[in-house]
Amino acid sequence: MSTFWQRYKRNKSAVFGLAVIIIVIIMAATANFLYPFDPFRLAGKPLSGPGMNGFWLGSDSLGRDVAAGIVHGAKTSLLIGLIATLVAIFIGIVFGAFAGYYGGRLDDILMRITEIFQTIPSFIFAILLVAIMKPSIVSIVIAIAVVSWPGVARLVRGEFLALKNREFVQACHTLGMNDLRIMLREILPNCMSPIIVIGSLMVATAILIESGLAFLGLGDPNIMSWGFQIGAGRTMLRSAWWVCTFPGVAILITVLAINLVGEGLNDALNPRLRERN
Repeated sequence: MSTFWQRYKRNKSAVFGLAVIIIVIIMAATANFLYPFDPFRLAGKPLSGPGMNGFWLGSDSLGRDVAAGIVHGAKTSLLIGLIATLVAIFIGIVFGAFAGYYGGRLDDILMRITEIFQTIPSFIFAILLVAIMKPSIVSIVIAIAVVSWPGVARLVRGEFLALKNREFVQACHTLGMNDLRIMLREILPNCMSPIIVIGSLMVATAILIESGLAFLGLGDPNIMSWGFQIGAGRTMLRSAWWVCTFPGVAILITVLAINLVGEGLNDALNPRLRERN
């Protein structure tokens, strides 16, 4: 672990990104302490500018506190991004592992299914799925996972194809280990480095998709999110710029920080960089 951290901290931008993510997580975890009231509550005079009438970041057209919405929205965005990514990774590992390990007809079938999902524009497909299932947190997570897993499946398939004929796998066959045990205990752990890297980047993509869906009115109407705030303020962008700007900046900073962390993980976990260093 100490060796991993030594490699990771060589990338200064990755360390900065990690610090930003920690701050966002702390903000989300302490949302009920920082703003112990419903972010949908009408807290004061509508369209108050930043610093006016007790609003640090201003208020929207209904008098809701923009800062409170950002803090509570951080929890929504991070949870949706994390859960949707975990579900997508699970689906991708199942498809990729079986396709890469067994090959042949099963590989052809699973990869054709994967290609079908990859040919459909991701965001449009997510909009369609949420519209069919009714906007809610569950439908958004499902939609994001469904459009995100194909990339993981292809990555895992490639790793399994490269590892299934290695000596340690052949030794497991000789010892009589069953296929599922070999896949889960011997091959999959050796694939985790690239999966972790792509997973970190998928969290950022999931946050962007959730924000886009909420912006279009397909988010859960009972839960505050950054995309919901931007969507609520898009009609008054010129007269009340702060309603859209501050949630947009929150999305920008969070997604950028996650991408920087992903780059740092790639530097620290990439075997070729490890040998070079």
